[in-house]
Amino acid sequence: MRIPVESVKVVEVGPRDGLQNEKVTIPKEAKIEYITALADAGLKVIEAGAFVSPKWVPQMADTAEVYREIPKDPGVEYPVLVPNMKGLERAIDAGVKSIAIFTAASDTFNQRNINMTIDESFENYAPVALRAREEQMRIRGYVSTAFGCPYEGDVPPEKVLEVTARLLDLGCYEVSVGDTIGVGTPMQVQGVIGILLQVIPAQKLAMHFHDTRGTALANTLAALEMGIATFDASSGGLGGCPYAPGASGNLATEDLIYMLDRMAIETGVSLERLVAASSIVGPYLDHPLPGRYLQACTRGVPFATKTPVQ
Repeated sequence: MRIPVESVKVVEVGPRDGLQNEKVTIPKEAKIEYITALADAGLKVIEAGAFVSPKWVPQMADTAEVYREIPKDPGVEYPVLVPNMKGLERAIDAGVKSIAIFTAASDTFNQRNINMTIDESFENYAPVALRAREEQMRIRGYVSTAFGCPYEGDVPPEKVLEVTARLLDLGCYEVSVGDTIGVGTPMQVQGVIGILLQVIPAQKLAMHFHDTRGTALANTLAALEMGIATFDASSGGLGGCPYAPGASGNLATEDLIYMLDRMAIETGVSLERLVAASSIVGPYLDHPLPGRYLQACTRGVPFATKTPVQ
């Protein structure tokens, strides 16, 4: 096996994608402590929240306060999700420097998720992206259902390429390609990435895998073999997708870091400090954190040292 990647950027999505899909609402003070601890663990990109409707996503209602009060590490980026111009204005008022926008590769999923077709979502985001660029904000894009849709089934890779390219054309510096319902397999992942790489440089692509069917790490390895070096993950395995039936479980950041450490791929993230960060929010949840490395720690299995592969 040859991995053409020596270092990986991990985008921590737990404070946003993770917490917004939990049934409970975490207190503001705990969120601030959690995000601060994630930065202390060495993560350089941490989603800090979302400026979405508190009616639909009450877990994110305090994003402005959280963002203003987290101590900003100058070496860390704290993007927030914005769905529309109103969300962007709230982000600007809070002093946000980096945003994320999202659409899907499936029209049906997009309509169920944000009440828009794919084309309508791009019409919505065009002025948002323009204003964000005027404010010198960095823009990251997300493509949901890139490996399968809960309503339409298989999603053509060509559609994933089309949507990804359109997001880059809007001014996104990077697009995260998501396995929203966790149906992807390694060969499928390499097939989709292969089509994307015909047009888009690897450095502009990230992968966002869900572990719904236990394939997230295998898919990560498949993407690494294709030269992808940016991956989204959620500490403790927080969250899933409320609009995708049965799609629970983001890839746990601890599981990802453990695998990369053992492969001698640099991340700059301390596994021990990452576990400590996850333990801040764990007690507030109505279920144990599902991350497998965390579960091993809970059972008393000792931390592993970083062991290069021979």
